[in-house]
Amino acid sequence: MTAQQPPDEAPATVATDAGMLVLWDPRRFEAVVDDDTWEDELLEDEDIVRHIEAGALVPLNVGGDGAFRVLVRSGTAAAPAGLTERETAHQLVASQPYLFVCHGRALLGGIEDVSGDASDGVIEHPVPEGRCAVVVHLIDWQAEPGSQDGAGRPVPGALPDFAVLINPARPGRETFRTAVRTFEAPNG
Repeated sequence: MTAQQPPDEAPATVATDAGMLVLWDPRRFEAVVDDDTWEDELLEDEDIVRHIEAGALVPLNVGGDGAFRVLVRSGTAAAPAGLTERETAHQLVASQPYLFVCHGRALLGGIEDVSGDASDGVIEHPVPEGRCAVVVHLIDWQAEPGSQDGAGRPVPGALPDFAVLINPARPGRETFRTAVRTFEAPNG
């Protein structure tokens, strides 16, 4: 099933200098107030995995720095979020679902931005409260004809780099992805 893109829905550009974008529940990171408390919570991969397993954080991790266009779309049990036909046609890969337990609001930014507050460059998005399943889709937006200007930048209306779908978790679902790397490596 493909979704219709709401008319006011637009990707946001989010950047990281630490190699990973993340979606997080700010209430779970209220104790992160400076570099020292950030390092206590998120410095090592084991720390990040702990937060992923708890449903506090979802990585959008392809292993590199940069600015990426990200679209976050939330759904309900009655009307689940899905990809549009355009997004489906240019999807490269999708993650397995990650658990995200949230309190009605999510923040999206570089992992270096994680805290209890939205700082510059962090995007806030309303999401369903409770246990959600988050699937991250990597989109090859450049493959769509007419998506770039003469300098190779996305034109208005171009597809995002990532489409992040957030839906209520199905009752009884207990297995979720917990890897820091969002997508499986291609078979060698």
